[in-house]
This record gives sequence, C-alpha cells and structure tokens, in this order.
Amino acid sequence: MTSEPPENPEPSENPGTDPGTGTETGPGLRASLEAILLVADEPVPVVVLAQVLERPRNEVEAELRALAASYVTEGRGFDLREIAGGWRFYTREDCAPLVERFISDGQEVRLTQAALETLAVVAYRQPVSRARVSAVRGVNCDGVMRTLVLRGLTEEAGTDKETGAILYRTTGYFLERLGLASLEDLPDLAPFLPENIEDIEDENARP
Repeated sequence: MTSEPPENPEPSENPGTDPGTGTETGPGLRASLEAILLVADEPVPVVVLAQVLERPRNEVEAELRALAASYVTEGRGFDLREIAGGWRFYTREDCAPLVERFISDGQEVRLTQAALETLAVVAYRQPVSRARVSAVRGVNCDGVMRTLVLRGLTEEAGTDKETGAILYRTTGYFLERLGLASLEDLPDLAPFLPENIEDIEDENARP
C-alpha cells in the first residue's frame, strides 16, 4: 500500500530544486504534469502525481485545475479532464470529426515498422496485454496500440484475470486486409524465433 505524500515536504525533497536556494533547477510543476499526462494511457490519480513529483497534493491538484481551465480559455484542440478518479488528456468533442477523418484517411497509408511489429505480436500472442506486447518488442507500444485500434485492426478482448490489464486481439478487418480466412492461416513463426524467446520477453519486461 502506498502512502500519501506529505502536505509540505522540505524544499530539498522536491526534484529539480536546489536545496540551498529552494529555487527550481529542472522543469516546473506545470511542465512536469504535462509531460507525465502526455504519455498516460489511463487517468492518473492526483496522489500518484504528487508522489512522483514529490510535491504537496493540494499544490498538484490546484495546478491541474489551472491547466484544465487554461486549455479551455486558449481554445486548444484537447482538454485535461478529471475522470474515473484521475486526470488525462482528451481530444475536444468538437474536434472529434477531424480526428475520425484523419484516422479514416490514414487507412490506406502504409503502417509504420513499429505498427507492423506490434500488430504481428498481437496476431500471434492474442489475447495479449499492452504490457506483454511492449515486453516482446522491448519498447512502449501504447501509442501504436491506440492507432491499431482506431484503424480497426485490433480490438479489446476482455481483461486478464490476474492483473486486470486490458487484453487485445485482431479483428475481422485484419483478416480481410491480409486475405486470410482465419488466424489458423497465419504462417508458422516457430522456425524464425530464438529458442530463448521467453527469457528475452522477461528480460524486456523488467523495469
């Protein structure tokens, strides 16, 4: 169980702060929050952000609300919303048609190497979680997975009973694009895989 950060930590406990002067030497609170939330795949609770940044919870929450208000005032194409017990970036509702058009128009665009690799892992390991796919590839695949879902090539397939992680599988559209009748028609990958593939995955999964 994690403990809640102190309301008023000493200046020396704050990352990016000079213990002698108390002045920030690294990115400020606003920049730090934006950087974390930009890569967050799920709403992040205030307590988690406060722990990571080693800042008072009330200070972090106040900055989040100020950020959210500033995005609305500036008419940005995205919002910062408090939802499901945490904070996360979302595309503004009136921009949704543009995003859908971009994704739709991109259907005929060739997939990137990263997307092809991720899609291959899902195809052969499904149902599989994003974390497992990332472990196989050795890099974070959250953004690529979102693209594959938006393009209709992968979809959610329930949750893992042990971890609660969302599982993914390929879609009928995936088979259609590859001209396959079923997943059984996928070529056998065994001859091309190293014998220690499980050890490699476990090694990549370590923090």
